[in-house]
Amino acid sequence: MSPVKSPASYRWLWIAAIAAALALRTFFFFTTSADGGDGPVYENLAKNWRSSGIYGLDLGQGVPAPVDIRMPGYPAFLAAVSRVFGDGPKPQLLVQAVVDIGTCLLAAMLAAWLVPPEWRKRAALAAMWLAAVCPFLANYSVAVLTEVLATFLTAAALVALTGACAGCEHVTWGRAAAPSAAQHRPCNWFSSFLLNRWFLGGLAVGLGTLVRPETPLLLVALALLLLWRWRHVADWGKLVRAGALTAAGLVLPLLPWTARNAITLHEFQPLTTRYAQLPGEYVPRGFMAWTGTWLVRYRDVYLTSWNLGDEPLNISDLPASAFDSQEERERVKALFDEYDDNCCDFTPKWDAQFAALARERTARHPLRTYLVVPFERSFTLWLTPRIELSDYSGQLWPPLVEFRQDPEDFSVTVLFGAIGIFYLALAIAGLWRAVARRAVLPSPQRWAIAFLVVFCVVRTAYFTHVETPEPRYVLECYPAVFALGAIFFVCPKKIT
Repeated sequence: MSPVKSPASYRWLWIAAIAAALALRTFFFFTTSADGGDGPVYENLAKNWRSSGIYGLDLGQGVPAPVDIRMPGYPAFLAAVSRVFGDGPKPQLLVQAVVDIGTCLLAAMLAAWLVPPEWRKRAALAAMWLAAVCPFLANYSVAVLTEVLATFLTAAALVALTGACAGCEHVTWGRAAAPSAAQHRPCNWFSSFLLNRWFLGGLAVGLGTLVRPETPLLLVALALLLLWRWRHVADWGKLVRAGALTAAGLVLPLLPWTARNAITLHEFQPLTTRYAQLPGEYVPRGFMAWTGTWLVRYRDVYLTSWNLGDEPLNISDLPASAFDSQEERERVKALFDEYDDNCCDFTPKWDAQFAALARERTARHPLRTYLVVPFERSFTLWLTPRIELSDYSGQLWPPLVEFRQDPEDFSVTVLFGAIGIFYLALAIAGLWRAVARRAVLPSPQRWAIAFLVVFCVVRTAYFTHVETPEPRYVLECYPAVFALGAIFFVCPKKIT
């Protein structure tokens, strides 16, 4: 990226980036119909909350019953939008598009924290363009799902906490001041507390947790980084201060939800149940443990986990890696036949047999279950073509056959796969350039970069162990991807 010399050029490039972001999201608004999934659940929760004041679902009694099946942040967002702009999906999706553009701006702010002051304009502009034209968040702006709001709040938390890692602990208004000046600016205790970036970052994580319960993984990454950075006794005071402030920010938004669950449902539940099941609903933990010993492809989620209880299970849909022997294949086939004969219903006894299979497979190959399968799932999370909201099949193999059968489907799938590889490669290249030229990056910026990398690794590692490895689960990492990618365009190739 060549240097931009005049302020007017910067201004017009920023306007063009915002226009491009708006145009892409408008395109998806008119061309994509993302129905199904968890959308109806969120809409029902929001509607019942508005109409009856009860955060719940109709469980067959004709009136909403209180539940904790989903965190309340996104239903509250839907209810607020419908209250202000009216009912219907269009206002909700248009507001989501605006929120998503806000994520692009936050990614630009995030990139600015990663480089010295003289490079910040270019880094912010590069990250803004990378975010504006990326289709992976833009297409979720037309889906009634949590991804857009969760990514926005994650980006806000990353901006605050990365700023703190980069050496500016307090927010300053107007022209940026040196960190030391910001830290010693006269102000009362309360305003100093509220404007502290550790606290604001924790608050953003708390609000994000009300949308997606795994958002505190961001603070796990922060804790790992700070424990290493401030491992010496002389720095323990800084560690305690940062930890206390972020913890206070995290807990504050969760208090009303936790109190509601304690009073209404008589349980201590600051998040949601792991499997988000309804009261009395049986969770097939054995079946999920069995899929955890072999399931690595996203398409297998559709054919097994998401079919369970609704559609037949076919042994021919499973890959060879699901069996260690012909005898094991026959056992699975017998269980599938029993399930199909029982009208796609299953019992605890049936599920227990899959639990036994999972234990046997893990005992034979523990590294496969705990290391190989999660490692392969990481590629699924990051490199699967992100066409899950479209009508395209995503089939690529065998290439010539798929192209002849449906050239449009094949071409779009290849394009989206290539875009995903490009963004990931660009982030790695930016990281590599930062590491190779670390002499020109101040130490606080290097810690800020390390924080983003640790966050992406922690979030990826966590979701390689969930039952369904969905690529959308790492979308919250994309603000970090945009910021790291921007370093590639501004960090010099060699030190002059």
